[in-house]
Amino acid sequence: MYTEELMAAVRDVKDFPEPGIVFKDITPILKDPVLFRRAIEMMSSAADVMKADVILGIDSRGFLFGAAMAHSIGTGMILARKAGKLPGEVVKESFGLEYGSDTLEMQADSIEPGQRVLIVDDVLATGGTAKATANLVEKLGGEVAGFAFFGKIDFLEGHKVLDTDNIFSLLHF
Repeated sequence: MYTEELMAAVRDVKDFPEPGIVFKDITPILKDPVLFRRAIEMMSSAADVMKADVILGIDSRGFLFGAAMAHSIGTGMILARKAGKLPGEVVKESFGLEYGSDTLEMQADSIEPGQRVLIVDDVLATGGTAKATANLVEKLGGEVAGFAFFGKIDFLEGHKVLDTDNIFSLLHF
């Protein structure tokens, strides 16, 4: 029931951020407290199943879902941010996007060795951002418990680059 309501609330924005891209705009869900709460409840169930010790939100919309999930299940949250946004010692990982390239960073002391990390973001497209984040987790001695996405663009097959079956997606586009 809620999945259909969530799907109906996602807005397609053509040619954003570049011509040929259809951007999945999730802001209508964020402003609707009932839909946002339901999305967080459903995504948080994945964290329980994957036995995550901590939630990792990917810059920037992964922060929105990740923080709410961490609060919901009673864990902490760590960040994977775009380059130059974090203080202190960081580790970096560059990666390709469906429309360019980017670099993510994490604070070098953000993960304890062996800690099970659930990586959270809004949408899984080609998988480059999620894979780069997983690489950062492993560089820091953590274990990727899995991934949780609000939505997944199925035809782009981003799940194939993630090296795990522990992938939860609430919606499929």
